[in-house]
Amino acid sequence: MTTGIPEATIRCFLAGIRERLENAAATAKAAETCGEAGNLEQALAIVLDVEQPLYEVTTYLNAASLMNRTCRD
Repeated sequence: MTTGIPEATIRCFLAGIRERLENAAATAKAAETCGEAGNLEQALAIVLDVEQPLYEVTTYLNAASLMNRTCRD
């Protein structure tokens, strides 16, 4: 493996993490607003949409961490 962290790839991972977290936060806010309005069933349905982006964030984070560890060796 080449030495040094592939910077373009890490930047792509960081952008993906930011984008997904922003979308997840907006979704959570919508669910919160819905819940505050008294519609808890709809709030729960909305907040479940956060699951996939959070999974993707974890995957990006794991990939960045792995690249960091393997490129340092």
